[in-house]
Amino acid sequence: MTDIITEQATAAGSGAAATEQFRSKQRMETAEVDTKRVDTLVTELLTAAHDIIRRHKVTYAEYDALKSWLIQVGEDGEWPLFLDVWLEHVVEEVAGESREGSKGSIEGPYYVPGSPRLPAEATLPMREDEVGTPLLFQGQVTGVDGAPLSGATVEMWHADDDGYYSQFAPGLPEWNLRGTVIADEQGNFKIHTIQPAPYQIPTDGSCGRLITAAGWHAWRPAHLHLKVSAPGHQLITTQLYFKGGEYVTDDIASAVKPELVLDPTPVADGSGREVTYDFVLDKA
Repeated sequence: MTDIITEQATAAGSGAAATEQFRSKQRMETAEVDTKRVDTLVTELLTAAHDIIRRHKVTYAEYDALKSWLIQVGEDGEWPLFLDVWLEHVVEEVAGESREGSKGSIEGPYYVPGSPRLPAEATLPMREDEVGTPLLFQGQVTGVDGAPLSGATVEMWHADDDGYYSQFAPGLPEWNLRGTVIADEQGNFKIHTIQPAPYQIPTDGSCGRLITAAGWHAWRPAHLHLKVSAPGHQLITTQLYFKGGEYVTDDIASAVKPELVLDPTPVADGSGREVTYDFVLDKA
């Protein structure tokens, strides 16, 4: 199965799925547009671009190469990938700067709402022969006052041991390694899954060409994605990484924060690893 997935997974396929998922999300949301705000942001963005052109004496050949690349990004469906890898971490930083509770991180392009609802102790949906080190991820959800948040929702998704996400690569069950766990009355949860591996963002499309041209690497460190929420409290979106893991110190998406690095320990019976991580939510 791994060989089949590796052969058929493409940047274009992944990008198209990410773009469609984003469009579906936008169709469910309505945003008010402040014309003055748009004017300010777009004007400053263009001014910054003008300054770069002047300072670096950008040539017509370079300008035409940029136009061609921007067109290809759209044709590849990679705008969600490009924006989430290189810009979202700063948007998230600004959005969370006044938060008192747990640190957040980027959502990334591979989130899918509506994953199966599971009890407070549960195993994420996975294949019978799922490859990877078993991982028990457990903790408690509280408010900033320390009070347990009964029935809090802990939504988790992550890549498999080959670095692929269900619904964004062929050959994977629809909800593989995705689930929504409902914490108990004390806000406690236990999630059984596998520890994911580092992976490259798609490199056979436009983003890959940019990475090659700039001499960058394309790797993200192994990570768990989570959305944690409770009535009357702010939802937190975050990613959790693994101490000592590859690319933790040079994540291409610049999304790692010291507070988000886990340090799992071996389970006593040798059946895998376990880690405890608590979430603290701000009032809405």
